[in-house]
Amino acid sequence: MAYEPPPPRSALTLRLVLACFGVAMWVTAAVLFLVYDVPAGWVIACGVLAVVALVDLVIVAWRKHREHVGDK
Repeated sequence: MAYEPPPPRSALTLRLVLACFGVAMWVTAAVLFLVYDVPAGWVIACGVLAVVALVDLVIVAWRKHREHVGDK
């Protein structure tokens, strides 16, 4: 009998944590830049990156939910 490694596991939980961190970081940066009167381009750039991180968060959460539902 040959040894077979276990099937690979998904890294969706790690991606979910990183996406949450990204959303929190970019929203915080945008708010701080707005409060400290940094040029509007920086605020907009942080806002756009926050939206990208939020979209990633939603997609990863949807995939994780779909993977969990598929286990049943």
